[in-house]
Amino acid sequence: MESLALIENWPVPTAAAAVVRADGSVAGSRGPADTRFALASVTKPLAAYAVLVALEEGALELDEPAGPEGATVRHLLAHTSGLAFDEHRIQAAPGARRIYSNAGFEVLGEHLAKASGIDFAEYLRQAVLEPLGMSATSLDGSPAKDGVSTLADLTRFAAELQAPRLLDIRTLAEAMTVQYPGTKGVLPGYGHQSPNDWGLGFEIRGAKSPHWTGRSSSPRTFGHFGQSGTFLWVDPDAGAACVVLTDRAFGPWAVEAWTPFTDAVLAGL
Repeated sequence: MESLALIENWPVPTAAAAVVRADGSVAGSRGPADTRFALASVTKPLAAYAVLVALEEGALELDEPAGPEGATVRHLLAHTSGLAFDEHRIQAAPGARRIYSNAGFEVLGEHLAKASGIDFAEYLRQAVLEPLGMSATSLDGSPAKDGVSTLADLTRFAAELQAPRLLDIRTLAEAMTVQYPGTKGVLPGYGHQSPNDWGLGFEIRGAKSPHWTGRSSSPRTFGHFGQSGTFLWVDPDAGAACVVLTDRAFGPWAVEAWTPFTDAVLAGL
């Protein structure tokens, strides 16, 4: 895909990108496939997927208590537990506001580790990474932000998100359905959004503006971006997913570059 060549003009030391069709085939790729990049918050979809596997295995239930009083696993996955961004401090009642929370995902990881008797990073490896052949991916710290991966590995994950082998399709559909509809909140880097739609561990584009995906991205587009200059989106209406990894922190350059890039990718499909 010629549109992927746009990453070569970005003000970043290294960038890699791939587009994966709904049937799992790679429509195109650019940049190093096997270089390991810090994922930052693109770690969260991987962590969420491990939690979804745990739900199907019976280790957890979506609406069991977890985190602050009154909160559940569902609240933690959907960033509505009331926990602050990066502190284990309560800012709101569960379900009242969409407070994007690294702390919430850390509590979620601890909850799953306690329920399963397996360290979260090991659970992630056994439940998601190993079955998908993501051998270059690891979690060395927080399930909110300390993942490391490669373009080749995230291409496999992008295929899984479109045609799941590890989850029942109904579980994945629930994860991509808006949880606590109408909830307002701040989308980091893009300001206040009303509503600020999220599923279970995945952000849902909806009608948000501004946004890090394309102007032509469908409202059903879901995914995540990271402060390390990374993103992963899946657009079910386009029948494709896109992975981008860079080694420059998110900032104005990304806000300027990512939207026209996604629009070009969608136009080229």
